[in-house]
Amino acid sequence: MRVHITARSSNVKTGPIPVTTTERSSCPTTCPFYDKGCYAKSGPLALHWRKVSDGERGTDWEGLCDFVQSLPDKQLWRHNQAGDLPHILGDINPAMMAHLVVANTGKRGFTYTHHVLNEHNKSIIKRSNRHGFTVNVSTESKADAVSAYNQGMPAVCVVSSDHADTAEHEGVKFVTCPAQTNDTMTCSECGLCSQANRKCVVMFKAHGNAKRHVSELVG
Repeated sequence: MRVHITARSSNVKTGPIPVTTTERSSCPTTCPFYDKGCYAKSGPLALHWRKVSDGERGTDWEGLCDFVQSLPDKQLWRHNQAGDLPHILGDINPAMMAHLVVANTGKRGFTYTHHVLNEHNKSIIKRSNRHGFTVNVSTESKADAVSAYNQGMPAVCVVSSDHADTAEHEGVKFVTCPAQTNDTMTCSECGLCSQANRKCVVMFKAHGNAKRHVSELVG
């Protein structure tokens, strides 16, 4: 599993925090954006992701974990600006995740996953969150986001580009990513997605080259 590490991101949305990119084989084919709509499949990130996936850039999983372990305590970092969690035929790899979670001890790592929420995957996601590595469940409907939230997992939801900034569904509060509502806000300053016990679902409005397609997909 190839993973590229950017020790200090220059991305205006994340801010100057460490970010990683994992090869495309980590992505589940069940992801609704697998073939079309993925923001990481266009622009400079797509070129970078392709080189990581082809083995031209990056390190192995042990190299990733060594890097994470070397980070200062309480360091915020984002895993997977592109890519997902390592898996075996759709089941998240428990040994690799355990290695990463241990390496993240004392740090504030966070990521997102589109893997199917079967019992195996839910168990690993919940365990990761309990031990300080925040895994957000990525969804495309408020109902699915609320379902994940009610099962004790932090959730995010993709919504149309013209969606209101706040909403409520079945008693659960939804708020738009602060970096999308405030041009000066970054992940490095916000950290909302790293909070596994937050009392809301984070919404991401469709953006980028596939904005129209994504907006149609999520209604």
